[in-house]
Amino acid sequence: MTPSWLDLSLPQEMIPFLSTGLEAQSKLLALAGNNDLSLSDVQLLAPISNPQKFLGVGLNYADHIAETGLDTPDFPTIFNKQSSCIIGPEKAIHRPRVSEKLDYEGELALVIGKQCRHVPKEKAAEVIAGYTIVNDVSVRDWQIKAPTWTLGKSFDTHGPMGPWIVTADEIDPHNLELKTWVNNQLRQHSNTSNLIFDCYQLVETLSTVCTLMPGDVIATGTCSGVGVKMKPRGYMKPGDRVTIEIEGIGKLSNPVIEEPDTQWC
Repeated sequence: MTPSWLDLSLPQEMIPFLSTGLEAQSKLLALAGNNDLSLSDVQLLAPISNPQKFLGVGLNYADHIAETGLDTPDFPTIFNKQSSCIIGPEKAIHRPRVSEKLDYEGELALVIGKQCRHVPKEKAAEVIAGYTIVNDVSVRDWQIKAPTWTLGKSFDTHGPMGPWIVTADEIDPHNLELKTWVNNQLRQHSNTSNLIFDCYQLVETLSTVCTLMPGDVIATGTCSGVGVKMKPRGYMKPGDRVTIEIEGIGKLSNPVIEEPDTQWC
């Protein structure tokens, strides 16, 4: 049900809403006032369901590089996640029929707030609308089938995002504690201060290449503790629940199930 106080002249989807700029955001905040909705009365969806670009960054934490045994990159490793993989909080992650090597990656993600190109690092904060959490779910054997990583990063349901966007003025993105649990076991624990290429550097690099658009999502990379590096391997399996918490943002939690049977069409 649409709240009675909501101005229906405002955009009803997130990307058009971000595109309108601060004026619409300020108007919505003023309208909301004390009319907050209880979380128990709403269903949270992915805050950005169909970004023009959904990009990920590999090998961007020193502790993760150490566990892989790889060299520290001199330049960001960028890959695509297809937007069709995005799901919201509490939606099920599917373990695909073609692989049991299903891994989690808890990540801070930034959301672009305005169309921009050639943004210097010193100005990057001005084009970021806010921050959210992404689980860069990865099918490890499919990831290594192709050097671009895209296939192994883009299976349906393998882009959990949420629980919401925290505006850029609310947090320091480069000093946030990050934790990932599988069931009750803490698997990842780091801080975004350990990013090799920080959020502003990533905006500068990417906007040098292409125009960034409102709603574009950039997941900034994961820290150590991924399942593929555990002994024995700590891959997710049906019946598991993966929960990612980032300080100042909240928790993103999703159950894991077997991929449902579907017919070719």
